[in-house]
Formats: sequence, C-alpha cells, structure tokens
Amino acid sequence: MQLPFWPVLLVDLLGSALMIVFSILCVRLSFQLRSQDRENVVWTYLLMVSHALTAFAVSRGVGHIAKELLILGDRPDIWAALRPYSGSINTITFCVVGAVTLFFERIWRVYQQVLRDKEALQEAHEKLLFMNKHLEDLVLERTQELARSEGKYRRIFEVSRDMIAVVDAGGTLLDINPAGREMLGIPHHLTGRESALPDFGSFFARREDWDRLRERILRDCYVSDAEVDLVAADGREVNVLLSAASECEVSRKTEIFHFVVKDISQRKAMQQQLLQADKLASIGQLAAGIAHEINNPLGIILGYTQLLIREEPEGTERYEDLKTIERHSRTCKTIVEDLLSFSRRAHTKKETASLHETIEEVLSVVRHNLELDQIQVEKDFDPAVPLLVLDKDKMRQVFMNLIMNAKQAIGKDGWIRVETRFDPGRRQIRVAVRDNGCGIKPGDLPRIFDPFFTTKGTGEGTGLGLSVSYGIVKNHAGDILVESQVGEGSTFTVVLPVENEDEENAGT
Repeated sequence: MQLPFWPVLLVDLLGSALMIVFSILCVRLSFQLRSQDRENVVWTYLLMVSHALTAFAVSRGVGHIAKELLILGDRPDIWAALRPYSGSINTITFCVVGAVTLFFERIWRVYQQVLRDKEALQEAHEKLLFMNKHLEDLVLERTQELARSEGKYRRIFEVSRDMIAVVDAGGTLLDINPAGREMLGIPHHLTGRESALPDFGSFFARREDWDRLRERILRDCYVSDAEVDLVAADGREVNVLLSAASECEVSRKTEIFHFVVKDISQRKAMQQQLLQADKLASIGQLAAGIAHEINNPLGIILGYTQLLIREEPEGTERYEDLKTIERHSRTCKTIVEDLLSFSRRAHTKKETASLHETIEEVLSVVRHNLELDQIQVEKDFDPAVPLLVLDKDKMRQVFMNLIMNAKQAIGKDGWIRVETRFDPGRRQIRVAVRDNGCGIKPGDLPRIFDPFFTTKGTGEGTGLGLSVSYGIVKNHAGDILVESQVGEGSTFTVVLPVENEDEENAGT
C-alpha cells in the first residue's frame, strides 16, 4: 500500500519555512539582548550562533523548498546540479556553529577570568575607598591631637615662670618664652632671627661657661642642673640653674639646644641668710662663753684698780697710770656686755610700749647732732601700728645704732627717712631706716652682722653695733634685712612680730 506524497511534501515545505522564520526571530532576540548588555559575552556568543544557525536554516530550508519545487516541476536535473552546493553550504554553516562553540569555550574562560579580576578590582576598590575614608578620619584625628598637643605645650611654654629657650649650636636664640625675655631683659618686639639681638652666649657672666656648656651638650647631648651666672641686658646678675638637651635639625643641618633655666637668686640669698644665721648663732655661743670667762677677771682688775686709785693722790704719775687702766678696763667691760647682748644671754625686761614713742626718743637725742651736719630726718609712721611687748632700752639701742650708722654713711648734707608699716595679714611691723649715703659694697653685705667687722677707720667703731642690734632683734623673735646700692644709699628694715597686741591702741 502506497502512502500519499502530499503530507510529506507539506511538512517538508512548512518545516523549512518555519525553520527560516524561527532562526531569524532568534537572531532578532539575541541582537536585542546583546544591545542591552554589550559587555556580556554570552549574548555575543548567542548572536553569533544565531547568525550561523540562520545561515544554516536558510541554506537548508531554501534547498528543501527548491528540491520539492524542482521535483514537482519535473526538473530533477537542476536539483541534481544544485544539491552539492546546498550540501556544502549546510556543512560550512555547521562548521561555523562548531567553530563558534569551540571558540566561545576559550572566550568563556577568559570572560570568567575577567569577571574574577573585575570582582577583585571592585573589592580592592571598595577597600581603597574604605581605607581612604578611614585614612581621612585618621589624619583628621591625628591633626586634632597634634593641634591639642601643640596648644597644650604652647601654653606651658608661654605661662612657665622658668625660662624656656631654643638655641642653635652657634648660640642664636630661635625662640624664647616671656619668662625668659623678662629674665634676660629682652624686648618683646625682637625675635631670635634679628641681627640686633645678642646671641645666648653673650648673656653668660663668663664666656668660658657658655663654651664649656656648649661642648658638654654636643658631647653628651644633655646637661642637667648646671649652676651658672647670667647677666641681663640691663646689667642685672642672675644666678640660675640650667638644664639642656640637644637634637639634630635636618633642615638646618645643625644641632638645636633646648634650655630650661630657673632663677635661683632668691634661693641663694635665702641660703646665704641661713648660713649667716647659723654663723651668727655659733659666734654668739662662742662670744657668750668668752664674755663670761673674761667678765670675772676683768671685774677683779677693775675693782683692784679702783682700790689703788683711792689710796693714790691725784696728779701723780702713778695716779694717771691707774686711771688709764680703769678707763680701758671699763671699755673692755662695755665690749663684754655688748657680746653678752649679742649672744642673747643678757637679761631683758620686756613691757608693753609704743614703737613710735621709742623711735621718737631716739630721734630727739640725735636730732641736734644730725642738724649740725645738715642731715634732714623724715618720718612716715603708720597710725595702724599697735602697741608691742618689747625691751624699750634695747630697742632704743637698735634704732640708735641704725640711725648713727646712716649718719656716718652720709657724712654731711643728706637725708634719713624712718618709716613704719603694719601688715595685719602677716601680723608683722616693719621699721625701715633709709639713707642716701655711700652704700655698702656687695662683698661686705654678707659680713655686716659679724662681730668686730667694720668698714670704718681705726678707732671709729668696734664692729659690734650691728651684731648687738641683730641679737636684740632676734631676741624679740624678729629679723633685720638690708638692701644697699653703692653710691645710692642703704635701707635697714627691722621686722617685729605682733604678739598680744591691743590694736585699738595704735602707736603715734
């Protein structure tokens, strides 16, 4: 039984046409997909395969349609001639599809590597963004910390009461704080780089001290607690304790010295005062022992001398010799009494008295003597000064010594000023005796309270006046201070504590 031919023909023709249509639609769809994402290699591969399959579908579909039409048209000879070409085109298109597929496999591996590299780059980019943002925050944080640190240390630099100076190895002042400018007398409008400003070494009292100090810093990189003397721009001498460290500044190619300098002039003065007090205390104990040992035989000598004088008629040579012995014995006895007063072992009788009245009694005694030498006496008494418990006789001796010393320092034609001040906060009274005399040499100031030390000529003084005065004031729990400039005068200040005072009864 023979099947009808037309269904096969219909399927072949319709199938060929549909294959061509579907392949063209696939090309169109793959083209749209590739247009949406040109970087996606899958769509590129799909477009290439679609083109190859379309070529294959057209070649095969057209071949089948031509075959059926030529056979139906009774022209099989033409199909026999076209058949090899149709088969070749089909083969070529299949080879193209296979080649594209094989080529795509390598492209796909490269594409996958590119994707991995892209992901790695994206990750690295994100890390870089994160690090960059974090770095900006870190830099901002470090900048703020640096600003705070710089502000803190700048405040320390500015408000420090000790000198802080930055000096290069040649001695040029690069920077110095206000305390240092004040200590050295440097005007604030000058900077360390101005040629008019002396170098740091010029402020040393002895240039060799700076040279040795510089050598030590360069050798050891630091110096600790070196005691040196500086001379300020205005001529003031300042005793200082100095520490320094060095660092190398690459930009300047030189060593930079950082100095911290502390003014210890007041401390040295206090140490000198303590040494002076200890020395006077020791001398007082020694003087007391010597005075007591001398006082007894001296009294015996004076007593027997007076007995001999009574039995000797006046006018004889022996009488005059005995009087000479008596006179010098009394002088020695006065010196012994002064030594006892200096050592604080002499008897004192304290009572409530007016300090102003005590000073007035002394001035009334010496006023005539001062007026003969054209010396004016000025008074500035504080009415708030209360009554004090003191030994009037001994305090009169103190003020008498201070005023007579001022007179001798002036000579003729000058002035003496006596001032009193009451400090209720410290419970102290200060009595200052000022003069415009010759002053005291700096080398003599530490010794002026030493027994038997005097700057007067031979026979003009025993050197016990200030020593005795010092002992009397100390016995009143007070102190004597002195300030003096050669050629300008001196100021002796007696400091007395206020104890059991009646402040309503002020001195006049």
